[in-house]
Amino acid sequence: MSEPKLTAYLDEFEDIPGTLIFNTQRSRQGFNLNQFCMSLMKDENRKAFKANEAEYLKSWNLTEAQLKAVLTRDWTGMMKEGGNIYFLAKLFSTDGHSFQHVAAIMTGSTQEEYAQMMLEGGRNPKGNRSKSNPSL
Repeated sequence: MSEPKLTAYLDEFEDIPGTLIFNTQRSRQGFNLNQFCMSLMKDENRKAFKANEAEYLKSWNLTEAQLKAVLTRDWTGMMKEGGNIYFLAKLFSTDGHSFQHVAAIMTGSTQEEYAQMMLEGGRNPKGNRSKSNPSL
């Protein structure tokens, strides 16, 4: 599949509510954000970040939107700005949070509600298949 066809194909998934596809565009967009997150693999970097987040972030060449999303811990915002959830895990782990905790925040539910929803098979697909056609 050629790049324009692949991009058009991946863009179709942007119509699914609550779904952000980590495609090549987001990968390029989020490169510096994801590299920052990877830096948190080292203890000395985690300590430096936690001591002064804004100062630490200056060396990563983040966009204003990325910087704001990191500082406010807007997980969905970071993903919209090219953050990959597996890289972002380094940040939320630095904050002492689990995947379940962050997923609950991103879905607007408590951890208990999120866990129960997942145990029951996930979110109901009715009304969650298309932004442009909510009846699906």
